[in-house]
Amino acid sequence: MVQQRIALFGTSADPPTRGHQALLEQLLHRYDRVATWASDNPMKQHGAALSVRAMLLKALVEQLNSSNLDLAQDLSSPFTMVTLQRAHQRWPQHNLVFVVGSDLAAQIPHWKQADQWLSQCHMAIAPRQGWPLTAMALADLTRCGASVEVLDVEIPASASSEQRRAPQPELVPSAVWPLLLEHNLYGLNPTPC
Repeated sequence: MVQQRIALFGTSADPPTRGHQALLEQLLHRYDRVATWASDNPMKQHGAALSVRAMLLKALVEQLNSSNLDLAQDLSSPFTMVTLQRAHQRWPQHNLVFVVGSDLAAQIPHWKQADQWLSQCHMAIAPRQGWPLTAMALADLTRCGASVEVLDVEIPASASSEQRRAPQPELVPSAVWPLLLEHNLYGLNPTPC
């Protein structure tokens, strides 16, 4: 029996952008299944509650409309080790690949218990425009025991932090933008007719 390869992509989704959309679409072409979830990053301040960000990510997942894409909110934890334990319990017979953007690569060795979980998972790094992946970051991950693959993907330069500061509708997935307006998120107000 051939083991499925499942990409695990947790994100702050604060809010989800076209970059998140592009990465999920490209992961769906590379892996048998993709699981995504909104999570709290202990190293960031979030602009919306986790439940709201999960709702926004759910809208993006529904927009992508793929039977191979799961919103796996039950994997969400501020700590990667906990998330990976949950994923291994959920898919014990599959090859799991932990996916992160290049903007996080240098931070990962400093994450809680990184030395314990990095050697136990395969990691894929998606280069993001504007956040180059450095040789030092890769060397640090390898030194910590990580098995790292750099994905050949193109992720546009669309950062959630920029969307919170200066929202641009064209950089937000079409299913997400109406929710931002409806819930008055990130200071956005619907324009009256």
